Amino acid sequence: MAEEEKSLNFIEHIIEDDLKEGFDKEKLRFRFPPEPNGYLHIGHASSICLNFGLGEKYDAPVNLRFDDTNPAKEEQEYVDAIKRDVEWLGYKWSEVRYASDYFQQLFDWAVEFIKNGKAYVDSQTSEEIAAQKGTPTTPGTDSPYRNRSVEENLDLFQRMKNGEFESGTHVLRAKIDMSSSNMLMRDPIMYRILHKAHHRTNTDWCIYPMYDWTHGESDYIEQVSHSFCTLEFAMHRELYNWFLEQVSNPNQVQPKQREFARRNLSHTIVSKRKLLRLVEEGIVNGWDDPRMPTISGLRRRGYTPESIKNFVKTIGIAKRENLIDVSLLEFHAREDLNKKAPRIMAVLDPLKVVITNYPENTDEYVDSENNPEDEVLTYRKVPFSREIYIEKEDFREEANRKFFRLKLGGEVRLKNAYIIKAEKAIKDEDGNIIEVHCTYDPLSKSGSGTEESKRKVKGTLHWVSIKDAKEVEVREYDRLFTEAEPDRHEGKDFLEFVNPDSLRVIKGYVEPSVEEAKIGDHFQFQRIGYFNVDPDSTNEKLVFNKTVGLRDSWAKIDKS
Repeated sequence: MAEEEKSLNFIEHIIEDDLKEGFDKEKLRFRFPPEPNGYLHIGHASSICLNFGLGEKYDAPVNLRFDDTNPAKEEQEYVDAIKRDVEWLGYKWSEVRYASDYFQQLFDWAVEFIKNGKAYVDSQTSEEIAAQKGTPTTPGTDSPYRNRSVEENLDLFQRMKNGEFESGTHVLRAKIDMSSSNMLMRDPIMYRILHKAHHRTNTDWCIYPMYDWTHGESDYIEQVSHSFCTLEFAMHRELYNWFLEQVSNPNQVQPKQREFARRNLSHTIVSKRKLLRLVEEGIVNGWDDPRMPTISGLRRRGYTPESIKNFVKTIGIAKRENLIDVSLLEFHAREDLNKKAPRIMAVLDPLKVVITNYPENTDEYVDSENNPEDEVLTYRKVPFSREIYIEKEDFREEANRKFFRLKLGGEVRLKNAYIIKAEKAIKDEDGNIIEVHCTYDPLSKSGSGTEESKRKVKGTLHWVSIKDAKEVEVREYDRLFTEAEPDRHEGKDFLEFVNPDSLRVIKGYVEPSVEEAKIGDHFQFQRIGYFNVDPDSTNEKLVFNKTVGLRDSWAKIDKS
């Protein structure tokens, strides 16, 4: 029991303490409340996993509720993308709800606020309102409209709703305390005029509720027991509770807001506003560009739901913000794909090798393991021929003893095939090596059981048969930003730190077993990294995205 309690995060401790104090477990209910003004990113993954994970732990319903109160920035495309991402991560919501479902109820409550002297229509400009709110060390001053009569407030508020006024001419404010030490309690705005069509209610409304007024009341309507949000909303908790106290019934659950820290990821931006700039300014090719930290981008790049959830589990839920190195996310991708991804051979920078003593016009197949991590090993047939491709970096004319790949006079094993020896390098007019002539030992075939096949050589190379190879497009991705915290440089735009080499498109050659690969299929290109099939693929040409290399290449760069 002690070990179990020790493993709980502080959010789970809050729930456990409430249950010990008599809260009915059957009344536990959670929600994930995204605003549909962009695609979800890796930062949202913590909140998704937290809320839906609590639902699974306590067998409690979790609503997917869209905070759709700003039609100027919200679109149905984002709603659809958010649903798709949550489902892809493997979570099921109890109900899909929208803040817009409650527009009428919120309006009716606001009318009651006015009748009870708890809200008023303010006709100041936004600049005037900001000025009269004071500062954290000086109290605010009352609006000249704070003591309007109930009748005048009701009339103006109804006319605001009817669309009789221009945007910015009036707002509805709660009447709380202009001298409060918490500036959010200094008569916060509840409604503003906005003449924009809403993605669900169209032009039915000309006024829209503010976040602070909407969020807690939406929680209350849905009877959410615990409302978890990030640390920047800690100061909002007092207002959250005040609004609830005005409308809640003692016989119903009053939601409890608690906050946890954001997890920032190095070499990444997780502001939807800034991610939108990347899209709009053409730095990336859409929200699902594989360089983007969006869940859609990570999915397209080849990350698995399990790798993201394992990453979230590793970083945990905390009370303080900190910067997580993106290499930890990449580590979890490798860990998961190593177990799942079939191995294939691919050559991305080809050098032609001719095995001069291998018979011409001979068809031969070698057995290759699909995945050595599988409990039951399976094999595929890979064609071998006289002419093959290897990687250019795997051959040198001359090399020291620490170079265990192919060099003139040296031997290597071709994976699952034969031992070859480099005899001659063929060069073009400029002295570039364009072809290597080798000989092979016909008795050295892997798995044949001969003494020659058991002979040890230090290097093993991957390869593809030239006449059987399938040409593919390979997109190699690097980190989108050269700086760990691109938006933390005072006086500089984060776009100044965009990595100009974040995408490299090359032509590669793969073994023919991938011809039937489907969009999203994962593979390990042996000795290179993990790749998956991109949606841009066609029947004529496969397109592969590099998910992550076999090792963390940036660790060496950082050290240097």
